[in-house]
Amino acid sequence: MKPAPGPDLDAYDRFLVVCAHPDDESFGLGAIIAGLAGRGADVDLVCLTRGEHSTLGAGDDLGLRRAEELACAAKVLGIREVGIRDHPDGDLAAVAMEDLVADVELALGEPVGPTALLTFDTGGITGHPDHEAATRAAVAAGRHQDLPVFAWAIAESVARRLRDEFGVPFVGRPEGELIELRVDRDAQLAATDCHGSQLLDNPVPRRRVELQGGVEHLRVLHRPANAIETPRR
Repeated sequence: MKPAPGPDLDAYDRFLVVCAHPDDESFGLGAIIAGLAGRGADVDLVCLTRGEHSTLGAGDDLGLRRAEELACAAKVLGIREVGIRDHPDGDLAAVAMEDLVADVELALGEPVGPTALLTFDTGGITGHPDHEAATRAAVAAGRHQDLPVFAWAIAESVARRLRDEFGVPFVGRPEGELIELRVDRDAQLAATDCHGSQLLDNPVPRRRVELQGGVEHLRVLHRPANAIETPRR
């Protein structure tokens, strides 16, 4: 089966990553971010919560600890600027969408040069409502600013294995809908290690990477009329 027509990622000088929690940028998007930064793109990040209500590493100072973990991971991945918002972890879907979009657009600033947004796939990969809310905000901002929105996605075959092994409701896509990227995992794995509070008794992130090997996938959630694509191979 031929891959879907892909975005020419080299055509974009800057990417704004939109995520819900500290660790989303590493566990999910890490290999893609590292690849973009490694080829010279400016990669910035807006994280809409501090992840303070995670059931992993719980404690009164968890939000502060996770912000420090995010700073560590961002440095490893080559992220230029990190912004963390104070919306409620676990209840991001209850926040007014216009407020979330405003946060994304504030982080975006006035785009100078070719710019794109990068977020999670619709369905939030694991069905997490916070992930889904962050994705909706990224897409709304992309439409308002007429910028492309690319989403990290996983193949249905991988999602099925993860559902079977861990009972987590991963949302996958048929491979014919996905854009395949070859990636190096070294920086992602090092960034993942920064998030020590979220690795306790949590084998899922490393198992997903093991199943995917050196391949990641993207979907296009918003495509402006002037978007640049690579030809179908």
